[in-house]
Amino acid sequence: MELPQESELLRIFVGESDKHKGVPLYQAIVELARASGLAGATVVRGTLGFGVHSRIHTAKVLRLSEDLPMIVEIVDRPERIAGILPEIDKMVTEGLITVEKVRVAAYRHGGR
Repeated sequence: MELPQESELLRIFVGESDKHKGVPLYQAIVELARASGLAGATVVRGTLGFGVHSRIHTAKVLRLSEDLPMIVEIVDRPERIAGILPEIDKMVTEGLITVEKVRVAAYRHGGR
C-alpha cells in the first residue's frame, strides 16, 4: 500500500481501562482499523495526563496502573480516515478524537 504525501492523522485519546464489548477500547480501535484495511495503527501509552474531569493519571511506582492515557494514531488517506471515523465516534464514549493533515515523508516495508 502506498500513502499519498498529503494524508491525515487520526488520533484518539482514551483511558487504559476503557472497554468496547469487553475488549480494551484501544485494542478494538486497532482491530477495526486493520479490518478496514487502513495503512497502520500505533498505540502509545502515556505516563502522565489528565482529561475532561481534570483527574491526574500517572504511572508512579506505587501506583502501577491508574487508568493511564492511551493514544491510538492512524495515518491514511483522508477518505479512508473519513470512512472509519463514524464507527470510532460510536466506540469512544469518553475521550478525544482529532484529525489533522500530515505530510508523509516515507512509508516503507522490507519488500519481502
